[in-house]
Amino acid sequence: MHAPLSPQAPAEALRATLAELVDGLPPRQAAQATARLIANYRGATPTDAPVLRDRSDVVAYAAYRMPATFEADRAALGALADAVPQWTPSGHTDIGGGTGAAVWAAADIWPDPADGAAPRPVTVLDWAEPALALGRDLAARAPSAALRDARWRRARIDAALDVPPTGLVTVSYVLGELTPADRAAVVDAAAGAAEVVAVVEPGTPDGYRRIIEARDRLVAAGFHVAAPCPHSAACPIEEGTDWCHFAARVSRSSLHRQVKGASLAWEDEKFSYVAATRFRPGPATARVVRRPQTRKGQVLLDLCRDTEELSRETVTKRQGPLYRAARDTAWGDPWPPREDPAP
Repeated sequence: MHAPLSPQAPAEALRATLAELVDGLPPRQAAQATARLIANYRGATPTDAPVLRDRSDVVAYAAYRMPATFEADRAALGALADAVPQWTPSGHTDIGGGTGAAVWAAADIWPDPADGAAPRPVTVLDWAEPALALGRDLAARAPSAALRDARWRRARIDAALDVPPTGLVTVSYVLGELTPADRAAVVDAAAGAAEVVAVVEPGTPDGYRRIIEARDRLVAAGFHVAAPCPHSAACPIEEGTDWCHFAARVSRSSLHRQVKGASLAWEDEKFSYVAATRFRPGPATARVVRRPQTRKGQVLLDLCRDTEELSRETVTKRQGPLYRAARDTAWGDPWPPREDPAP
């Protein structure tokens, strides 16, 4: 078993650990496996045939997708934490977690307790044993005790899934691989087990539709939407006209660029998500749902508001501190900032 890395943020630790573990896979083999995985993920994946078949597949997947999935999960869980700042998960179960991006993201948002208390129990459920094995290897080197002690359990992700009670359940980049009936059952199982449920999907029209389906089921189960929506009513986006999604900036390592055949040192991962709580959260008054437009002396913000409507707000230089806050506001941020600038 590897010794844990010296204390550092999970994002940096994950990059360093990935680089070490995939070092033995020849780049050509990684590139070939990645090409096949992309083709599989863009097609129809039967629910009785996991896409990740062996160690080479999983290593290629981890290099190709895990950094982006981690950043999307971290952004979604960060927005959740902003809405419920006094809450920390008593435990965490990640459904379909594969190599563990969501549990690494949660460890970044809610670090281990500083007072020496036992770390929260973490369980990753997936049906691909090679993915669980690599996830276990990665977590063994993590700076977080919760990750090092995590349980990696093989389980079918379908209507028969049993999820024991816990604080947080995440379902990250999973629903698109399931049949509609299994999608509904998995969301219901998450809702029946958790205080808080976070679901993350690719930021595509199809991914957004799956998020809306999950959101509707969570609200019907008595949950309150904490993020990104500032309300739990119906989404104000007219079906078929647009979709709600956000972007997380991903730093590419040299290995990541090599596997993806890319030259830029970064990329933007588009994602859609919903985070909902059994207790009443403190969601944002509004959320920025498009990249802000900065013009001379003004910033244009497209917002989803707690009044259950979409609108555009123009913040001008004459508004002083609020204008400066608007210039620093990013796509996906709450508005106005939690610490409202003085007028």
